[in-house]
Amino acid sequence: MLRDSALPRYRGGMSLSESLQAVHARAFAALHVKGSPLVLYNIWDAGSAKAVRAAGAPAVATGSWSVAAALGYDDGEKVPLEIVAANVARIVAAMDVPVTLDFESGYGRAPQAVQENVARVIGAGVVGVNFEDQIVGGAGLYPLEEQAARVRAVRAAADAAGVPLFINARVDLFLKNPATAHNDALVEEALQRGAVYAAAGADGLFYPGLTDSRLIGVICARAPRPVNILAKPGAPSKSELARLGVARISHGPFPYRQMAEALQQAAKRAMAE
Repeated sequence: MLRDSALPRYRGGMSLSESLQAVHARAFAALHVKGSPLVLYNIWDAGSAKAVRAAGAPAVATGSWSVAAALGYDDGEKVPLEIVAANVARIVAAMDVPVTLDFESGYGRAPQAVQENVARVIGAGVVGVNFEDQIVGGAGLYPLEEQAARVRAVRAAADAAGVPLFINARVDLFLKNPATAHNDALVEEALQRGAVYAAAGADGLFYPGLTDSRLIGVICARAPRPVNILAKPGAPSKSELARLGVARISHGPFPYRQMAEALQQAAKRAMAE
């Protein structure tokens, strides 16, 4: 299993024509092991990235909700793209491990716009992106073939940059439907979307909102790419997710919310003394 020790080995074998960013991208992909999940305790700036790295993280991942909240914005691509790129560039500069970006829905609808925007954050140093299929600022999910074209645009940007970007394609069906509607039929639809995204160039498949162990197991058994699950309240434990075959666990906005609550309570105590 590839963890921290993989990075020096990759560096040692790096060809003169290969960038360190490409090395980190390959190392990051190798961290996705079915049944031995990579835990990404999502961060929002260089300071939080340093704290999580000091805890032993072999890679760091931003969370869009957390980045937006830390900068005083709402989630949903409300943070200007130039600020997103500058923020993640500072994180990359502070890290000696791979950095992946929650890039929401690519800050554009048309594939050409997505390709240009992804090229911009690759230029900031990221080695992976989360790329969701819900329509930010609209209703529902992108039609399947349209989203496939958008995933292909992300891959085209990576190919043009010479970076084997890890595309974590997000399937938002479980976020868009209440838990009472999380059933085998919805799983079939989610698997279909995942298969199409994988064929379009996705490296991983993210199913946020799903917490039912049986359904997670079905997805892990049948998905064509490593499966990512969100560690939201009510989700199975890390050990249970590993048993089910999950390869990546994200913590999303919850680390920021815990930090903010702890800060608020500490401030209350300080002002009460």
